[in-house]
Amino acid sequence: MSSPLRPDPLRLGIAGLGTVGIGVVKIVQKHADLLSRRTGRPVAITAISARDRRKNRDADLSGYRWEDDPMAVATAGDVDVFVELVGGDAGVAKDSIEAALRSGKDVVTANKALLAVHGQALAELAESLGRTLRFEAAVAGGIPVIKAMTESLAGNEIRRVMGVMNGTCNYILTRMASAGLPYEAVFEEARQLGYLEADPTLDVGGIDAGHKLAILSAIAFGTQVNFDAVEIEGIERVSIDDIRRAADMGYRIKLLGVAQMTPRGLEQRMSPCLVPADSPLGQLMGGTNMVVVEGDSVGQIVLRGAGAGEGPTASAVLSDIVEIARGVRLPVFGQPAAGLKAAQPARTAVPAAYYIRLELQDKPGALAKVATVLGDAGISIDRMRQYGQHSPDSVPVLVVTHKTTPEAIDFAIEALPRTGVLAGDPVELRIEEV
Repeated sequence: MSSPLRPDPLRLGIAGLGTVGIGVVKIVQKHADLLSRRTGRPVAITAISARDRRKNRDADLSGYRWEDDPMAVATAGDVDVFVELVGGDAGVAKDSIEAALRSGKDVVTANKALLAVHGQALAELAESLGRTLRFEAAVAGGIPVIKAMTESLAGNEIRRVMGVMNGTCNYILTRMASAGLPYEAVFEEARQLGYLEADPTLDVGGIDAGHKLAILSAIAFGTQVNFDAVEIEGIERVSIDDIRRAADMGYRIKLLGVAQMTPRGLEQRMSPCLVPADSPLGQLMGGTNMVVVEGDSVGQIVLRGAGAGEGPTASAVLSDIVEIARGVRLPVFGQPAAGLKAAQPARTAVPAAYYIRLELQDKPGALAKVATVLGDAGISIDRMRQYGQHSPDSVPVLVVTHKTTPEAIDFAIEALPRTGVLAGDPVELRIEEV
């Protein structure tokens, strides 16, 4: 038998009416009956807040009380769940979430930057007050990776988490490959299409994706979230030549996040890597995201879907709201926050093959000097290719190594310029096994 509906609605207060906020409003309006049937009670919006009240947002907001100050929504007596969609790793977003929790409200947020920097403190505050803080929309948009890791995979020891977590970077890299365009041209195209953050470095510099990786690491390995420990390198130095050379060898370049616990500590890195073109990650095109989780019992699972956008991200926000309406209450990061320990940060020591692109001066003995440097570093060469001249005085050379350590690669990259045969800075990219 089905339970009768509770007469009292779950009352939402939404701060931030950008793309995601309006998406949430539209879903609540469109699926009011469906949400009631699935949660056992009505879900209603009572108060909203944004910076510009006069902006046309393509949605009917007339039935909701407008507050100019998000704090007024966070502390309102007729709000049960505060939905923070303002953004930013401090300021009003952090202040309003703390105020909402202290006012006895549950909180739903899509704010990965805030969680990556202040997640531990916010989790401890929420749990000490008996409130819940949920954030499915903060990582990978519409992909339900947070719920998968905290609930579906709770019986697994997670061995590794990796993935493509920034759709803008994946769009740029795949567009470069498909259109044969240089990075600068596709970057500008992405800007014109509105794909880039106001500060593009958050996207192309790997920071946005690094925030997401830090959150997933905390859940996967039961540690305090620590964004400062994530090694981050963006895609700015990936050239169209790198894209083409990688394709020649059966690889594609992705901005790849990888986290794993080792005897030395927790490795967290976000950097451009080569992955096999026929792998799930290699076949990921456009703005799509993918997260790969490896558990000791389940093996490897692959979660793929839209990583951003009004509908997918708002869908993730609603999934958290529905869980709260059903009375589901879980620790913020899957385990009680007070018991989470800070992990020892560790730089990756896992051997891997590397791609090295060099621009060599066109003179006798240049290749021999390169080979000597690699040999001195203990690096053996798997493949070496010389391409046609880019200029009358230099020749592009591509080296693919056998598996070696990051320390050996660092030694070689530092030593190569001292040979006197380079016509430009070397570029090295890790080849990741997936």
